[in-house]
Amino acid sequence: MDSQTAVANQTAPDASTAGKLKPNSLGVMGILFFVLSAQAPLTGVAGAVPIAVAIGNGAGAPAAYLAAGVIVLLFSVGFVAMGRHVVDAGAFYTYIGKGLGRYLGAGSAGIALFAYCAIQAAMYGLYGATVSGLLEHHTGADVPWWVCAVVTMAIVQVLGAVGIEMGARVLAVFVLAEFSILAVFALVTLFKGGGPEGLGVAQSFSPGAALDGAPGVALMFAVASMIGFEATAIYGEEAREPRKTVPRATYLAVALVTGFFAFASWMLISSYGASQATDAAGKALEGGDSTAFVFAPIADLFGTWVNDVLPILLATSLFAGILAFHNSANRYLFSLSRDGLLPRRLSTINRRHSPSVAGWVQTAIAVVLVVPFALAGKDPVLALFSWGSGVAVLGIMLLYLLTSLSVVAFFRRERLDTRPWNTLIAPALGALGIAGAIWLILENFTTLIGGEQSTAIWLELTVPAVLVLGVVTARLTRRRAPADG
Repeated sequence: MDSQTAVANQTAPDASTAGKLKPNSLGVMGILFFVLSAQAPLTGVAGAVPIAVAIGNGAGAPAAYLAAGVIVLLFSVGFVAMGRHVVDAGAFYTYIGKGLGRYLGAGSAGIALFAYCAIQAAMYGLYGATVSGLLEHHTGADVPWWVCAVVTMAIVQVLGAVGIEMGARVLAVFVLAEFSILAVFALVTLFKGGGPEGLGVAQSFSPGAALDGAPGVALMFAVASMIGFEATAIYGEEAREPRKTVPRATYLAVALVTGFFAFASWMLISSYGASQATDAAGKALEGGDSTAFVFAPIADLFGTWVNDVLPILLATSLFAGILAFHNSANRYLFSLSRDGLLPRRLSTINRRHSPSVAGWVQTAIAVVLVVPFALAGKDPVLALFSWGSGVAVLGIMLLYLLTSLSVVAFFRRERLDTRPWNTLIAPALGALGIAGAIWLILENFTTLIGGEQSTAIWLELTVPAVLVLGVVTARLTRRRAPADG
């Protein structure tokens, strides 16, 4: 069988058994809310910005977010070009398979599933700790973090099953709430002329500021904060006019997230003063609560009532991210099943055209990943959140790299789109930027996970191990399949 037939077979479902996700369910804004939820803006700002400022390039951290946005934008050009010709809930898996071959596509599907489930498990750790603290603060009840996590798993399972439209509505409320308070703070600070040292434009965006200190560390955390925008393609099958909706949602998501993180981090630094921000972020980290760097100036501006509201918004931000990654992961399971790489039962859909069996399996995976940390008495933030998010960032960045290479290979062979910028130049530049980001992540992985070198090494090795496992599984599945005619 020739290579083109092999690629076609990869995405051709068995019509008698494959389910169909509900078409025309999501517009640009619906997809956008899923993407923004996956990126958990308040979690990203409160968790990543203090570290980028303290041990990265200090007041120049906002420039790192702009640089990360450029890399992601270059990647998006080829990603969108591929999306105009390939619409499938498998996204990365299908894209990479189209350009680099079925087996590497299957291996990338394993990485995608692993990364999405890992980041969701990581969020359950931070979410459980946050909600447990809120319950103790407001009610005096001492509820273990893992109980909060397991109860939420049941809620997420229900929301995932009742249909994509309901999930979009729930996420819209949570995303707007967390965006609003940070956006209002940033805008008020801007119109006030900044903090004690003014706006500090040069101190945050000049080339000297961008390259000060350890810019690689800042860029690493900036890139990590943007993980999740690629989910636009996952919902292509359920989108209205996907060849228009998905590109618009992708570019809008990249622009919004880049602008939001750069603007919010700039105003946070300005509120302290560029010369004082690094010390303030360092003290917050030393105190064991990095969120204090973010929450303190907001409370100073709006009043102490914010100290009660922001932890609740942090919890809802995490919940929104958990639900978004649940939907992404179960659609990968659904797509792999429909393509014959996983048991056919996983492509079963319910009356609302949502992946039913795949949803249950994804929830079961969450239990398997989270509960052992509870049984072992591991810290839900220092262990589960740090390890899971570190592995997920590494895995998804590898998928970005493979996708960029696949775009170039696919359009050089198929010639469906001959625009050089969209199909060669931008994807190649994006691949170079992503490769550099991967190198920075590997160089600073111990910092990213907040653990020891030995822990960092075996966590790093899980990503190529999953890739190899996916390739081997695809080959074995292929051999067991009936011979092609």
